[in-house]
Amino acid sequence: MESTITIENIVASTRLAEDFDLQKLLDTGLKGAVYDKTKFPGLVYRIENPKAAFLIFASGKVVCTGTKNVENSRIALFNLANKLNSIGYKEIDLEPEIHVQNVVASANLRTNLNLNAVLSAFGVENVEYEPEVFPGLVCKLEVPKVAVLVFRTGKLVITGGKCPEDCEEGLRVIKTQLDNLGLLY
Repeated sequence: MESTITIENIVASTRLAEDFDLQKLLDTGLKGAVYDKTKFPGLVYRIENPKAAFLIFASGKVVCTGTKNVENSRIALFNLANKLNSIGYKEIDLEPEIHVQNVVASANLRTNLNLNAVLSAFGVENVEYEPEVFPGLVCKLEVPKVAVLVFRTGKLVITGGKCPEDCEEGLRVIKTQLDNLGLLY
């Protein structure tokens, strides 16, 4: 059975304005927003459709997290821009340039792995494995530039991609390496 990735989270960012008065934002219509500058320098605002969370900073920058695909990140950020415009922020960029910062995906090889054997076969140059600190082996790939967390259960977490295709390619590279080394059963 062919392994495929499941997108778990997209982190995207943009600049919606030159700056924001976060306390004013909190007071003027972002229902449910949370802002406590003693705990975090940004305002946290969540929406349900599409499901996303925003970190809004005084610098005018916004980070969107929690979506499962890039298109929903775009929709969520456009919706936020329109919401801010509708509550009085007229200097909002209604068509912001969106940058995907990180794609997190998971996959399942459907086989158990001996992580000590994987470490020995891969070498230690781009691999970290400290089972007393973290139960997974961390393999850093150069092409694509992603990190793949490999667990003994055969489950993988692929992070650091700038698009879902980076995660797909990371899965393909790891599977090929494991297969070539005779570590997939």
